[in-house]
Parts: sequence; C-alpha cells; structure tokens
Amino acid sequence: MTHRLAVPVILSTVALDAIGVGLVFPVMPELILSVTGGTLAGAALWGGVLSTGFAVMQFLFGPALGALSDRWGRRPVLLGSLAVLVAGYVLMALAMSIWLLLISRLVAGIASATHATATAFLADISAPEDRGRRFGLVGAAFGFGFVAGPAIGGLLAGLDTRAPFWGASLLALVNLSVAAFVLPETVTDRIRRPFSLARANPVGALAAVSRLPGLARLLAVFALLAVAMNVYPSIWPYFGTARFGWDAPMIGASLAVYGVCFGIAQATLVGPLIARVGEARAATLGLCLGIATLTAFGLVAQGWLALVLTVFAAVGGLTTPALQALASRATPEDAQGELQGVLASLNALAMILAPLVMTAVFAAFTAPGAALYLPGAPFLLAAGLAVLALALHLARPRPAMPDPLT
Repeated sequence: MTHRLAVPVILSTVALDAIGVGLVFPVMPELILSVTGGTLAGAALWGGVLSTGFAVMQFLFGPALGALSDRWGRRPVLLGSLAVLVAGYVLMALAMSIWLLLISRLVAGIASATHATATAFLADISAPEDRGRRFGLVGAAFGFGFVAGPAIGGLLAGLDTRAPFWGASLLALVNLSVAAFVLPETVTDRIRRPFSLARANPVGALAAVSRLPGLARLLAVFALLAVAMNVYPSIWPYFGTARFGWDAPMIGASLAVYGVCFGIAQATLVGPLIARVGEARAATLGLCLGIATLTAFGLVAQGWLALVLTVFAAVGGLTTPALQALASRATPEDAQGELQGVLASLNALAMILAPLVMTAVFAAFTAPGAALYLPGAPFLLAAGLAVLALALHLARPRPAMPDPLT
C-alpha cells in the first residue's frame, strides 16, 4: 500500500474514532442514572469523575505510548489502542455498576493514542513543509466526528440506552479491521529509537523534548492555548443558557455550527495559509484571531452575534496545526511519537484544568449577588491566556551584543 493511500485511511480512522466518542455523549446521564439509581445532580458529579479520569489517564500515559510507537512502530500502537477501545465500549455497554463504567473510561484513556499516533504517522510520511497541512486534515477529520457522533448517538439512543455503546464498539472494530489490513509501518530502523522508562512519563518526556532548541517556548505556547481554547467545552452550555436563554437544541445546533466550520477551516485554510506565510506567521494570525474572538465572546449580548462569532472561533483553530508543524520541524525523526505524546499529555492537562478554572470563574460572575454579572468572564480570562501565548510565540532570542572591551 502506498503512503498516498495511507493518508485517507488515517484520516478516516481519526474521524470514525471521534464519531465513536461522540456517540456516547447523549446517553451518559441516563446510563449513569440507571447504574447508580441516584439523582441527576449525582449523575453529573459522576460524569465529571469519568471525564476527569479519562483525561488524567491521557496525561499520564500519552508520552509512554508515544515512546512505544518510536520504538515498536506506529502500526502496533495504533492497532493495540483500537483493540482496547473496542473492549472498552463493550464493557460500557454491559456495565451494571458505576465502578465498571469508571474502569472502562480509565482504560480507554490509557489507550487513547489514536489521535497522537495518527499525527506521528503523518509526520513520518510528510515533508516538513507538508506537515502543517496534513495536521490540519487530522483536525478536520476530528471536527467531522465531533458533529456526526452526537447526532448518530442521539438516533441510536432512541432504540436503547446502551445502543450507542454497541455502535461505538462497532465503529472501533471497523477502524481496527481497516487499519490492520491496509496501514503500513512507517518507523524504520533508521529512525527507530530505544525505549526509555525515564522518558515514558509526562515529566521525563516533557523535559527531554523541551531541551531541543526552541521547543520549550513552543510547548508553553501550546499549553497556554490549550487551556484557553478549552473554555468552549467547559462552559458553553452554561454560557448560552445564562446569556441568551438558549435551550438544549439551540446549544446543540451552535456546537454543530462550530464543528462544521472547524472541519472546513482545517481542511481548506490551513494548508494554503501555511504555504503562503509559513507556520510561524500562520500561528500568529490564528492567535490574534483567537484573542479577538474570545474577547468578543466575553462581551457579546446577542445570540445571533454569538453564532457569527462561532464561525471565527472555528477558523482560529488553525493555530494548533501550525504550532504542531513548528514543533515537528524542531524534533528529530526518531522522536516524533514522543513529541505527539507530549502534546497529547499537555492537551489532556488542559482538559483537566480548564473545566475547574472556567466553571469557577463563571460561577463567581453569575452567582446571585455577584458584584458584576458577566457570564462571559471565562472568555475574557481565556483571552488573557491567549495574549500570553502570543507574547511567548513572538519572543525571539536576541542576538548577542558585542563586548565593548574587545
């Protein structure tokens, strides 16, 4: 199989995996209620535990899976992850206790290497100047799954509460079958790197990658941006309800608008923009657009204008593939998997921190008796973090000044 054929297979794998994740969203509250017998408030708390546990496992094990893929290859790590996901969804479909649900989410978090491994796979087969465009295609595939998954899950939930989990397991099985049949191995002996336990954890991997020239600053920019952009999934339903009085269908529709626009932007804008201005300037433009959009969300008062801003927010997502391409250029070929594992770990850390911080800020500015009622306050905080990211991104090492005594 040629590498040209491998690209659509990798992208379809990412899309199907994202659909599988999104399938379960509509029924999680009902499923948790059925196994706990508690209240909706209690179900929400357990839902937070499940989501946080998943992200913690991603944070802890992302670098290890990246290091394993640098040693043993992308193919076995990707296939192994998909096989575990199949088992995890089956376990969720059969689970009759909250503890089994928790175990299944923890295992799924450990095995969630599909996105990072797919990105490393594309880095292996792409020239440095093509990586940003292809990383954008990965984002587009994920955006498609973000939209299609919940919609399909809602339809399957009409058949049975556990039907979406069986559907997700079937999609993961399809992913596994197609990948096993057609994907080649891209890690050759020339770029294979020995596995090191010291670099197979978030701290060790981050320290090792940060020592590469220019990468410490890039990773800091990526981390700040990840926390800032996670303001959307953290508070969007609450923000829409408090600011505009949106109901659940309207919130779902706004998320669909974001997903569609995000996918289109990643597929059609990232490549041409990077080809015209380069990765660094593309990231600068994306950060500037993100700052403007986040600030506008912090102050907007009309629902229709928020929908318009959603389009610009989605386009601002081009920053991430540009940063990934810059980081990939600065990383040796034998550490591409480690880099993607570190980036996945940083993103998982942002997924843990952002909901805690952003919801606390939202509560402080919307609580009865708040000195200032401002539902958009978390977006203004996110805009501030994006400003810090932009400042770091624009920072360049100053040339050494000549010694006047010499």
